[in-house]
Amino acid sequence: MVSFLGGLVLLIAGYFLYGSFVERVFHPDSRQTPAYAMEDNVDFVPMSTSRAFLVQLLNIAGLGPIFGALSGALWGPVVYIWIVLGTIFAGGVHDYLSGMLSERNNGASISEIVGKYLGPVMAVVMRIFSVILLVMVGVVFMVGPAGLIALLTPEALNVQFWTIVILIYYFLATLLPIDKIIGKLYPIFGICLIVMALGIAGATLYYSGTRPMLEIWDHVENMYPGKELPIWPLMCITVACGAISGFHATQSPMMARCIKSEKEGRKVFYGAMVAEGVIALIWASAGIAFYYDRAGAGTGLQALLAAKGGNSTTVYDMSIQLLGGVGGVLAMLGVIACPITSGDTAFRSARLTIADWFKIDQKDTKKRLMLSVPLLLAGYGISFLDYNTIWRYFSWSNQTLAMMALWAAATYVCRFVGKNYGWIAAVPATYMTSVSVAYILQAQEGFRLPAALSNGVGICAAVVCLALYVVKVYVKSEVKSTRKDEALVIK
Repeated sequence: MVSFLGGLVLLIAGYFLYGSFVERVFHPDSRQTPAYAMEDNVDFVPMSTSRAFLVQLLNIAGLGPIFGALSGALWGPVVYIWIVLGTIFAGGVHDYLSGMLSERNNGASISEIVGKYLGPVMAVVMRIFSVILLVMVGVVFMVGPAGLIALLTPEALNVQFWTIVILIYYFLATLLPIDKIIGKLYPIFGICLIVMALGIAGATLYYSGTRPMLEIWDHVENMYPGKELPIWPLMCITVACGAISGFHATQSPMMARCIKSEKEGRKVFYGAMVAEGVIALIWASAGIAFYYDRAGAGTGLQALLAAKGGNSTTVYDMSIQLLGGVGGVLAMLGVIACPITSGDTAFRSARLTIADWFKIDQKDTKKRLMLSVPLLLAGYGISFLDYNTIWRYFSWSNQTLAMMALWAAATYVCRFVGKNYGWIAAVPATYMTSVSVAYILQAQEGFRLPAALSNGVGICAAVVCLALYVVKVYVKSEVKSTRKDEALVIK
């Protein structure tokens, strides 16, 4: 319990202390934001700070901080370290800088931003990578909630039925102006999300006498059953959205097009990431307390592994047993709202990414329709593939995109803010480079190389990227602390 409460305190302190530091480094000013400069009543729509925060939170808080955190709980309390430190020093920085860079580039998609600061080749790579990732995210967040709803409804209404229902909603949310569906429904979903988080946290604390949370200082070890999977880099990929997620960089431009002032950026972008870290910490700690064996059988977290980590079944069982019937349904609604409110904006972001790529004006409904229909049909086709396989590829591509976004952010900060401040993004970028490369080399869906070899190559890749950053960006940057930005329009 102490570890859990301490983690919450650190996350909140991280927002006020390190978040404020990152904000001072970036130095938001009073320039006109794209919400006003490019207002079109479709994608560029001024929103209040509270609404923008809520939309951003629900955009990014999909299944990742719930399913991913429960799966990460298989390694034991050590997962708390990654959630807390990852959120403060990596995820929060990533989300804030990607959102603010988009805001300073007229709401541009992350692929255009990466291309602008890392070169045209990376622009093409990121465009393709982003669209594929976003479609996979949409599929994951379509099939996942469909499975959850199917558990609460009559057997005749199966997963496939609810998948189609959710797909129809996604079509409307992708096509219509952002304030027509997303802006109106998200406050309702937000209530469900808040009830879910508070309910699970409160119940876990209430039952701590019979289901005590494990303290990290008593279990600084790999608790994965049979130690079959190592902590690094597997846990850092598994717990994606609860610590750092490249998917967030694809979502932040939507609110970069809606915030009224640059000074709202920390509350909207960094604040939403900290809130998601809190959600992940709640589910990870609840999962450990709920499934850990204390009967002397020595099975540890084997029951959680047998349930296949984070999935519809484990969330349903925990919600019902911890909160009872009514509370369980409310908690389940929160869990359902999370992925749906990320899946709809995933497809919307894919539309915007393609539109930015080919310079397609999105004021015209027919042009939005032209992009939306093929994306949703592709998503529906992918939904028939194995869910677990899609999730694994999503997790890796998610963290790889985060790596790219961080390197672009480090380049921007070094060149246009102050060369001695680039480390706030370069350090987490270096770490995520080693994680992404090492994982894909040893993973079953990757090259299946020995762990020692893949880890070594991952570290070497990170060192090479850091060296390139130092030589090509840091050394050549003459700006020390001008606080001036370059031309704001991507041409």
